[in-house]
Amino acid sequence: MSTAILTGQPVPGSSIEGDLRSLGYDVRAAADPADAETLLAQVPGDQRVALVDARFVGHLHALRLGLTDPRFPLAAIPGAVTAQPAGRQALTRAMARENSAGGGTALAVDSLADRIVTSLADDGSDVHRPELGSLVAAVPADPQERNEVRQAVASVDDEAVRLKSAVKSRDGFFTTHFISPYSRYIARWCARRGLTPNQVTTASLITALIAAGCAATGTRGGFVAAGVLLIASFVLDCVDGQIARYSLQYSTLGAWLDATFDRAKEYAYYAGLALGAARGGDDVWALALGAMILQTCRHVVDFSFNEANHDATANTSPTAALSGKLDSVGWTVWVRRMIVLPIGERWAMIAVLTAVTTPRITFYALLIGCAFAATYTTAGRVLRSLTRKARRTDRAAQALADLADSGPLAEGLARFLRKLPARGPLGSRAFVALPGAVLVVGAAALEPYGSVLPVAMAALYVLTSAAAVALPLKGALDWLVPPVFRAAEYCTVLLLAAKAEVNGALPAAFGLVAAVAYHHYDTVYRIRGNAGASPAWLVRSIGGHEGRTLLVTVLAAALTASQFTVALTALAVAVALVVLVESIRFWVSAGAPAVHDEGETA
Repeated sequence: MSTAILTGQPVPGSSIEGDLRSLGYDVRAAADPADAETLLAQVPGDQRVALVDARFVGHLHALRLGLTDPRFPLAAIPGAVTAQPAGRQALTRAMARENSAGGGTALAVDSLADRIVTSLADDGSDVHRPELGSLVAAVPADPQERNEVRQAVASVDDEAVRLKSAVKSRDGFFTTHFISPYSRYIARWCARRGLTPNQVTTASLITALIAAGCAATGTRGGFVAAGVLLIASFVLDCVDGQIARYSLQYSTLGAWLDATFDRAKEYAYYAGLALGAARGGDDVWALALGAMILQTCRHVVDFSFNEANHDATANTSPTAALSGKLDSVGWTVWVRRMIVLPIGERWAMIAVLTAVTTPRITFYALLIGCAFAATYTTAGRVLRSLTRKARRTDRAAQALADLADSGPLAEGLARFLRKLPARGPLGSRAFVALPGAVLVVGAAALEPYGSVLPVAMAALYVLTSAAAVALPLKGALDWLVPPVFRAAEYCTVLLLAAKAEVNGALPAAFGLVAAVAYHHYDTVYRIRGNAGASPAWLVRSIGGHEGRTLLVTVLAAALTASQFTVALTALAVAVALVVLVESIRFWVSAGAPAVHDEGETA
């Protein structure tokens, strides 16, 4: 139970006590600041506590935004301030300073809660102040002002604002115009019946898995049902986030589920389509794996670029300025959001093509669309990086190093390669990593199965990978290093499995890439939650990107095609078990960060 301490003179007819109780607060009244400090000390340290001026007038949703959001240790709106256990010590200090300065005298005209917020800011505490928009939150000084504020409250529909704010402000065209107009009402219906975002997220996953199962039947009826269910899964995927925003039900577990289930749903559906095509005599596993690789590499480009630049100084460029100008023109905003093929547009395309065409056509369209989107976004980010004058921070360099996923081989060699020239061409170590990546992928593509040349090129790839990460990744294009590593590892696995030309090799490769990609996504979301990357023992135990690439090439050279398939399967299972167990342990533990990720559009 949370506790709200009402301060100041009670106002006859005020609804503040009832509003606070409706938000789950136990309400206590304080006669003066000294009494408020006493009551504050009596609240258990593991509970949320709020100080609210008894004269507060405003919308209930304004109070909800200010006093119930679980993401912030300290938060405030005019006339109210709240602290979770993590911010309790700062609130207690601010209250003590206020009483020491004021001598515990009766409240003046201004609000004690607002004075506490000022004291917290002076102390350097980070106090979250939610954007209220048209919502009203005020502490009137006299009856006339109170009447004016009440009229302002009555002129704004609290529930309409709450429902509108449940929808993400920046989303894709399909989601904005074809899903959100009705999904927000589904979200409200679910919230009013006690359904949680995590339950809806799980329902979305189950629906997508059923869709994948329908696609795996290989029948026209199954494909139609799969398309319909995939759209239904996406609607539920929108609803879970809208419930979270509508009722402020953000949680650590919810952040992890929402972040990982989208990828699990999409890639499981690719596998379902490939199985369905196989039933009809068409082998499209290479296309399915290619689509997963392309989509995963798109994401790592997004993640790496954002991590490299989100806290950079002098973070401007002519390209960014042009982008800002284009965003000021309404139609260009939607065109630019659509051509990057975000999740809404992508899933809608997959669903429609599944229902009316074949899996092969679906994958061809997906590969072409994603390739164009990847080229557009990557080119734009390269131009921004080359034209901006920004200084990357140590935190950004560490994030890129973590995203690189270097194993013991690269780490060991990097210690001996730090005396190499600090930068490659154009000041980027991506060009140090690129030759080895191109050579290992080229050898896998051009040499017959069983050749030892891919092994030699993989050894060279280990060397260039170590050289690329030997020094901090602070160059203009160093954010390209992790995408280069992802593309090299995943494409090598795909090509060697395709060259094996035996049943089961490509599905085994699909499973291995899926397991490794999960590990890479998990690393991203840990970094976004300010929890650091995956533990070093985990990265070492699964070999790092360079170790896995070398191992797969050695297996392909040393084993028969059938044995190689078995080895890939065993490796996929081993990697999946290790990364899933560690990921689940981390995200459900009490020490995991309580974050909410609005999610990337891609």
